[in-house]
Amino acid sequence: MAEEDERHRILAYMEERFGVPQAVFDAFLLFRRGNTWRLLRKSPHLDKARRLRVEAVGIKAFHRIRAFLKPTTRLIQIFGRHATRARVELPREALSALARGEELPLKRDLENGYVILTLDGE
Repeated sequence: MAEEDERHRILAYMEERFGVPQAVFDAFLLFRRGNTWRLLRKSPHLDKARRLRVEAVGIKAFHRIRAFLKPTTRLIQIFGRHATRARVELPREALSALARGEELPLKRDLENGYVILTLDGE
């Protein structure tokens, strides 16, 4: 399991970058293995699993890429609805352009870094 200071640092990143309150993750444990962090919902049944040899638990939530912490697509699909920053609503035609590998001509005042792209609020 991730140490408390590491947990705080990662969840503070979600709050600072995307506006997702750290409290959203209160019901989850954070595990680290190498450059990957995973989330698992807290459960009283986890004590029974302590004696098992486990390769991976929960959903892959973050991955360190060089100096950057990258939230996974799955994490954003689940928790992105709580985001209040670094979130861009795409018009439908922009999604088609993105799918063709074209650059999006978005004029946003966004800091450099990862953003959440939404279409029809999803």
